[in-house]
Amino acid sequence: LPGSVITQNDPASLEYYLMETDSLFALKADFNHPLLENNWTGLHCLFSDQPQWYGIRCFNGRVTEIILEDIGLTGKVKVHALDNLTELSSISFRNNVISGNLMHFTYNSKLKHIDLSDNMFDGIITSSLLGLNVLESLQLQDNNLTGPIPAFNQPSLTRFNVSNNNLSGEIPQTRALRSFDVSSYLANPGLCGSPLLTKCGGRVLISDNAPPARKKKKFGGASLVAIFVVLDVIGLAIVVFLFYAYCRRAKRQKKEKQAHELELETENTKKDEKLESAPATTEDGKKLTFLNEVEHFELRDLYKASAEGLGKGNFGNVYKATLDNGLAVVVKRLKNLKPLSDDEFNKQVRVLADLKHPNLLPPLAYYYSNDEKLMVYKFVQNGNLFNRIFGGRGKERIPFKWNSRVLVAHGVARALEFLHLNTKSQTSIPHGNLKSSNILLDANGMAIVSDYGLASLVAVPISTQRMISYKCPEYQMSKKISKKSDVWCYGTFLLELLTGKISTYSAPQGINGVDLGTWVHKAVREEWTAEIFDMEIARQRNAFDGMFQLLQVALKCCDKSPEKRPDMNEVVRQVEEIRVGDSDDDSDLSVSFDEQSKSFDGRSF
Repeated sequence: LPGSVITQNDPASLEYYLMETDSLFALKADFNHPLLENNWTGLHCLFSDQPQWYGIRCFNGRVTEIILEDIGLTGKVKVHALDNLTELSSISFRNNVISGNLMHFTYNSKLKHIDLSDNMFDGIITSSLLGLNVLESLQLQDNNLTGPIPAFNQPSLTRFNVSNNNLSGEIPQTRALRSFDVSSYLANPGLCGSPLLTKCGGRVLISDNAPPARKKKKFGGASLVAIFVVLDVIGLAIVVFLFYAYCRRAKRQKKEKQAHELELETENTKKDEKLESAPATTEDGKKLTFLNEVEHFELRDLYKASAEGLGKGNFGNVYKATLDNGLAVVVKRLKNLKPLSDDEFNKQVRVLADLKHPNLLPPLAYYYSNDEKLMVYKFVQNGNLFNRIFGGRGKERIPFKWNSRVLVAHGVARALEFLHLNTKSQTSIPHGNLKSSNILLDANGMAIVSDYGLASLVAVPISTQRMISYKCPEYQMSKKISKKSDVWCYGTFLLELLTGKISTYSAPQGINGVDLGTWVHKAVREEWTAEIFDMEIARQRNAFDGMFQLLQVALKCCDKSPEKRPDMNEVVRQVEEIRVGDSDDDSDLSVSFDEQSKSFDGRSF
């Protein structure tokens, strides 16, 4: 697993990693939630402690936290779902609609924080929780749990809540459980014992230390006051209990209704989502504006379409929408745009749509109003290059071989050259945000470059923060960018393609990448050049010269001085001189990396 602390040289850690992967995929299948379906792919722990999956946190390549709160999870979790996640220290499924028995925690000895509150878990509280010696917080309130409370007595336990369940029996009088007040136990009709007011045996507990009453003693004023106070307390407790019971019933009915609705949605749409927050009516009767000769459809068709969330881009959420007629398109909901008039926006978008090239993805249509701004594109079925390089490195992965990578490098170079030759504006950069996640792959593996020219639409402060061109060396020094900034982005993309490592400049949020230019030069200086190339291509000896040629192109494009970088037409010439091989077979599996590294002798960067 290139770039990760999990390596083939560490069989034990690799075995743990694969076991954790299996467990996470099992959870994903149990929940069948669109967010996890789209996001839980590829490597879940990258670069030691940096997570790639939503809700997952890692340390030293192992999963330490799973936080999936308030996202409408449904289904039943298998009781042994967490057995392989032995480094887990925190788990929270708070405020979802998960049902079934609680998971077992026998192998999760490092767990400190558990929050499964506000779900529909049933069955007993598992006794495996008693073995968690470092447990600090256990939140199980607002479920359907039954049976007794186990005798928790961990000295570390400082937060505990099992209220609003169907628990029964006497509250264990351990030192740990005695430290929690009545709010931790309320609204469990069958529970009794301190600190509740109900004694086990059905009597109301007024005070554990009350002296016996004297039969013939007359009640004085103070005694009457004391009695009324006690009765008031009891009455208040009953009112509070009834209120909790009412709230609990209402909440449970709401959750059951929500679960039923989600179940129906799963059956009817396979968990597809509608475009969230769609306006009921279009502003001033506005319609979609089409930019190319494609099959037209109405805005209401788009909002009625089943939609699959593809992720959150730099400038808004991205969806795949499948219309009733089967047409699949990608919808980008744009945010943080410049304050453009309708005519100005139309003019800018038509410039982008008129840039037609086999390796570009032009917009098909748009909708522009005060409340909603949408861009519609053709759906490209094989996903993006980032996921192709870095995702799915398990047993089922189809290797991304050298010939396929060279063809991608060719296609992206041609697309960028075309943009540079056909962009007339002197004030905007032709692409501005070239990175592997904005390079798509069609059914034949051909590269399709997307998201070009958005700098003309997006507010300048947002562009400078989020677009990769603004991370180039010259912008850091002089606050200036140019076409050569695009060339630098192309070089950065090539280094990802060659090394199988994520660049620090294009790394998704939450992932720390590598300064690949510096890393490659260091590799050469310290004579570990054999480790530069991605393992999937490093074994293809017949392609070694081509790899070296493409690496030289990448480093020239990444030169810190924009004047020393080649123009894109020169880049295209150099890249197209690199021929694809007749075969993509691993022809050198018997050749060691040390032997390969000798091929670098006499070559300079």
